[in-house]
Amino acid sequence: MSAEKPVGIVLVSHSRAVAEAVAELAVGLAGGGTTAPVAAAGGTPDGGLGTSSELIAGAAAQVDRGAGVALLVDLGSAVLTVKSLLAEGDELPEGARLLDAPFLEGAVAAVVTASAGADLNAVEAAAVEAYNYRKV
Repeated sequence: MSAEKPVGIVLVSHSRAVAEAVAELAVGLAGGGTTAPVAAAGGTPDGGLGTSSELIAGAAAQVDRGAGVALLVDLGSAVLTVKSLLAEGDELPEGARLLDAPFLEGAVAAVVTASAGADLNAVEAAAVEAYNYRKV
């Protein structure tokens, strides 16, 4: 991957505030320098709780640089919404991938790894590995 083609990251939450806060934290923890493109797709277009195909597709288009887009989600219906968009085939950029990873820890791992120049497979592996993070 080159600096011109980083993996994009989309954080899908039922809450706009949660998605934006997780994005801010992940970008902040990625350190200085250039970070991978990250977009929050939280809530509904009117600001309510829920998920929105329109917001998710828009966020994916915003971060797409041609190296793939990793989508991380918070809860069940967000998974279903992203799976539906992937099944349609034309709503998300080519190379878009739903990651089976914890939302917060996976987002941090994905953004840090993508910002280091890793490809989509490595970004996915880092995010999935976050399931193994233990706190005690």
